[in-house]
Amino acid sequence: MNQPSILVVDDQPDNFDVIETLLGEQNYLLHYAASGEEAIASLNLFQPDVILLDVMMPGTDGIEVCQQIKAIPKWQPVPIIMVTALTAKEDLARCLKSGAEDFISKPVNAIELRARIHSMLRIKQQYDKIQNLSEIQASSIKVLESTLNELRGNLASALPHELNTPLNGIVGIISLLMEDIDGMNIAEILELLELADQSARRLEKLTKQLLIYLELELSIHQQKKNEPQSTYFSMAAIAAALESHAQGVNRSDDLIFAIEEAKVLISARYLAIVLHELVDNALKFSQTGTAIKISSQVVAGMLNVYVHDLGRGMTAEQISKIGAFMQFERKFYEQQGIGMGLKLVKKIAELCGGQFSIFSVYQQETTVHIALPIVNFT
Repeated sequence: MNQPSILVVDDQPDNFDVIETLLGEQNYLLHYAASGEEAIASLNLFQPDVILLDVMMPGTDGIEVCQQIKAIPKWQPVPIIMVTALTAKEDLARCLKSGAEDFISKPVNAIELRARIHSMLRIKQQYDKIQNLSEIQASSIKVLESTLNELRGNLASALPHELNTPLNGIVGIISLLMEDIDGMNIAEILELLELADQSARRLEKLTKQLLIYLELELSIHQQKKNEPQSTYFSMAAIAAALESHAQGVNRSDDLIFAIEEAKVLISARYLAIVLHELVDNALKFSQTGTAIKISSQVVAGMLNVYVHDLGRGMTAEQISKIGAFMQFERKFYEQQGIGMGLKLVKKIAELCGGQFSIFSVYQQETTVHIALPIVNFT
C-alpha cells in the first residue's frame, strides 16, 4: 500500500479540519464527504482504505450509512471506524452490529486515532493480499480451469474459516490491547501478543501455500520451467529445520533420521517445502511420543525419500482423492489448514521429474514416498 487513502465522513467541516491536524504528520491521503450520500457516491473516486464515519449526522445517520456501504460487495473489506459522542454500551453495540470494525469516542485523541487507523490499515492490507490471489489474470484462469473440480467442495467451507479465524483473533487481541492496555501487566500483554503472533503466522502460512500452489500450476500447465537446480540432500541440510519445526509442538524427540546422501535435481526451496509439508502432516496426524521416521535410499538413479508415521492413516479411497483443498474426516477431528500439503508435494515431485506415492493402513500408519532424480548418475 503506497499512500493509504482515508475517507472522513462528517457533516461538520470543522471536524474534518481537526482530523486533518491530528493526522498531519502521517503519510495519509485524506478525503472529505459532508454526508453519507456523498460518501457512498465518492467511494469509487476516493478508493478509501479506511473510512472514519461520524455517527450523528442529519438525514442518513452513520449507522445506516455503514450498513449501506457494507451491503456493497466491493467495499465490504474496507474497515469502518465509527466516530461517536455516544457512550452507552447499547449505542456502541449498534455501531458494531451495523458492520463497523471499530469505534472511537469524541473528543478524538490523537494517539488513539493514529493507533486505530494503523490497526485497521494492517487488516485492510491482509484483505488486499487475499483479494490479489483471487484476481488472477485471464491467462491464469485458463490454467486453473483444469483444476476447477479441486477448488470445489472443501474450499467453500475450509478457506473462509482458515482466513477468518486468524484475522478475527488478531483484530480481537488488538481491540483488547487498545481498550485495556493501561490495566494490564507485562505478562498479560506478552501473552496476548503471543496469541496474535500465532494467528499472524497461521495466516502467513496459508498465504504462502496458496502462492506456491498457483506458482506450481503455472509452471506445470504453461511449461515454463526454470533451468533445473540441484541440491545436496544430506542430514546436515535437512535435520535442523525439521527438528526446529517439531520442537515447536514439543516433538523433536519423535523424529528419527536414516539418511543416504545424494545430489538431486530439485531446488533447495522446493526441497524444504516438500520436507516441511510431509513432516508437518506427520506431526498433525500422529500422537506425541510416536516415532516419525525420515529416511532416504538411492536406487536406480533416484533418491527415494520416505516419511513414515504411526498415526491416523488413510483409506485407499482417501489416497485416490488427494488434491488441493481436500481434507478428510474434518467433522471428526479438529484440524487447521485447507488440505493442500500433499498436493503441493505431489506437484513439486512431478515438476522435478520425480514420483510420488503413499502407502497407508487406516488408523495405523502412513508412509509418503517421493523419488527424485540424482544429478550426474551413470
